[in-house]
Amino acid sequence: MTTPAGGARPLPTLDPAALLPPVEAIARRAGAAILEVYGRDDFALREKDDRSPLTAADLESQRLIVEGLSALRPALPILSEEMAAQPYDERRDWRRFWLVDPLDGTKEFVKRNGEFTVNVALIEDGAPVLGVVYAPVLDRAYVGARGWGARRRDGGGEPRPIAATGSGEATLVVVASRSHRGPDLAAYLERLPPHRLTSMGSSLKLCLVAEGAADLYPRLGPTMEWDTAAAHAVVAAAGGRVVDAAGRELRYNKDDLHNPHFFVLGQRSVPWREAL
Repeated sequence: MTTPAGGARPLPTLDPAALLPPVEAIARRAGAAILEVYGRDDFALREKDDRSPLTAADLESQRLIVEGLSALRPALPILSEEMAAQPYDERRDWRRFWLVDPLDGTKEFVKRNGEFTVNVALIEDGAPVLGVVYAPVLDRAYVGARGWGARRRDGGGEPRPIAATGSGEATLVVVASRSHRGPDLAAYLERLPPHRLTSMGSSLKLCLVAEGAADLYPRLGPTMEWDTAAAHAVVAAAGGRVVDAAGRELRYNKDDLHNPHFFVLGQRSVPWREAL
C-alpha cells in the first residue's frame, strides 16, 4: 500500500514501472497518428479559447490515448488538455489519475520543426510517478517511473538508462523555449554565470536535463499541469528536480491547473536561486 501524507487512507499498491510498456505503446500509436497529419501538404488549424492552436492531430492523438488508457487496469480517471476540464469539486479527490497532453508543442508542429511530443503521466497524491514523453518525428521515447529510473529509447532500439548528472561542460548549459520567451527570462539569463544557451520546443526541454545534456531549464512563463507532468516524472526518475521559485517540487491536480514559474535542475550545482 502507498502511504499518503496527512493520514489519508493508503492507496492500493500499484507498480508504476509495470505500466510503462503499455503506456509507451499507447504514446507511440498516438505519435503515428500525429505523423499522418503532419505529413499532409495542408491541415486545418483553428484557435482554442485561449488562442492556442488546435489541429486534427491533437484530436486524433487524444482519442487514441483516452481509448488506450481506458483499457488499462486499474481503471483511472483521465485529465487531458483536449478534454473539457473537470471542475475541481469533481477531481479534488482523485489521488491517482492519468494526466495527458496529446500533442505538446502544437506551435512547433505547425512550424514543422519536429520538436513536439506526446505526454502521458500517472499522478499519485499530487506527484508524477510515471512519465512517457514520445517525440514522433525523432522516434524517441523518454520514460521514467518512481523507484525504477529513467530510460531513453531511439527507434526500435534497446532503452538506455539516463541520469540528470549535468552537462559536464565547463560553463552551464541552459535550455530555453523556442517559441515562448519574454523579458523575465531575458533578465534572469543576464544574472546567471557564464553559460551556453540552447533552444528546444515542448517537453523535450525537460528531457534534455533528465539525460544530462543540459544543467538548467528556467520557465518564467505560463504553462499548464499537462505540459510538464510526464517529463517531470522522467526528470525525477533520472535524479533531477522540477521546483518552483521557493525550491518546492511542482504539485499536480491543483484547483488552478496553471503551473507557477519553475526551474528544472540536474544534479550539478547551479546558482539558479541567486539569479532570481
